[in-house]
Amino acid sequence: MNTPDFAIAIMAAGKGTRLKSRRPKVLHEIGGKPLLMHVIAAASQIVPASSIYVIVGHQADAVRAAIASTGVHFVDQPEQRGTGHAIQQVKAHFAANGITPPRHLIVLSGDAPLIRPETIAAMRDFHLSQHAAMTILTALPPDPTGYGRVLRKSPGSPQVSAIVEQKSLTPAQLATPEINSGIYAFTTASLFAQLDHLRTENAHGEYYLTDVAALLVAAGEKVVALPVDNVDEVLGANTIAEMMYLDAAMRTATANRLMAAGVTIFRPDTCVIDASVTVGPDTIIEPYVQLLGDTVIGSDCRIRSYTVIQNSTIADNVLIRNGCILDSSTVASGAMLGPYSHLRPLSDIGENAHVGNFVETKKVKLGKGSKANHLTYLGDAVIGSGTNIGAGVITCNYDGVHKHTTTIGDRVFVGSDSTLVAPLTLADGAYVAAGSCITQNVPEDALALTRVPQVTKEGWATKRRNKQAAKP
Repeated sequence: MNTPDFAIAIMAAGKGTRLKSRRPKVLHEIGGKPLLMHVIAAASQIVPASSIYVIVGHQADAVRAAIASTGVHFVDQPEQRGTGHAIQQVKAHFAANGITPPRHLIVLSGDAPLIRPETIAAMRDFHLSQHAAMTILTALPPDPTGYGRVLRKSPGSPQVSAIVEQKSLTPAQLATPEINSGIYAFTTASLFAQLDHLRTENAHGEYYLTDVAALLVAAGEKVVALPVDNVDEVLGANTIAEMMYLDAAMRTATANRLMAAGVTIFRPDTCVIDASVTVGPDTIIEPYVQLLGDTVIGSDCRIRSYTVIQNSTIADNVLIRNGCILDSSTVASGAMLGPYSHLRPLSDIGENAHVGNFVETKKVKLGKGSKANHLTYLGDAVIGSGTNIGAGVITCNYDGVHKHTTTIGDRVFVGSDSTLVAPLTLADGAYVAAGSCITQNVPEDALALTRVPQVTKEGWATKRRNKQAAKP
């Protein structure tokens, strides 16, 4: 869908004062990502990142840092004096940096995260087919109150005569149902020719980009409008409540997309699934599951209730029982987790391995078919295949200053309630007796134990009870 001769400007300089938040408006999140990241993702399917210009102003450094990885350009708007003023800064940026302006410029809102690339492409194509100087993406909401209205030259005509803000509508115009979305396509030369003609004689003393429509019409140029199919695509978020409405809409769309691809989601309204998550067919997701970030789940898995998976990769045929937490980890096919397992970052669980009740892992590689089923902490460890880690085992990986690695080979048996003090190696086939504290390497096929000899005193308990009973 990449389109030469087009660039995209994204307006992201506003404060969002109605949010009552210290964070920049465009960095508030829905669907697991900042509003602005969703808009950039859609824009990037129309033009390359090198042709996207994000206009920043309020807390510009924070916005730059949050989206620097996208490779977009930044345009500064230190004073936020309206949407027209924002595009004036784009024009000045091109001139100051010796950039030849593109033939066409698409303008998007950084706080309208549901916009789809297909919709941007449809507006682009309509703009080109109409040979227009300006194309306005419009919508027909159930209640247009509060929005600027798009006035067409005649009913059914694609051509527009003006955009009128809510406060300026005449009584006859109040019934006009078509609203301005704030998303446009321009022929750049026509747009730039009118920017210096904008004036601030309005309630807010700002330069409005909407005024360009009337200026272009007065200059004899063609301004057209294209209604969007789904009004949610162009809705912005001015309050936290509105933002959560958009979040719900995005998550519903994500769940519907996954179910259409063969994923079973019981009670999808109870699940929190980020827009970037992918899941293979025939996987079953139970109620109250959270799938976050860049999580990838394979086919034929079952994710039971109250599990939270973030930025992790799950292969096919994996069972994750109730209440597990996974963060930045990898689970191979056939593995079984939980209930209540905690995989911290850099955990790599092998094929057909088991990680069970209240087992915590961190920076661990657990080999094929190995098991750690109960009440265990495994940190900074490399564990081979076919190894059994008993209940209550701890790898003591931290000496107060540095982290150290425990290496456990294939077919090793580590008895319950053992502590393994790193750095340490248990070679293939080794046994560690239950209750041992191991501080030295254990050779292949050896038994290591550090138990204190058991002392049994016959009749001791009876004597003690009698003695206690005899006390006054």
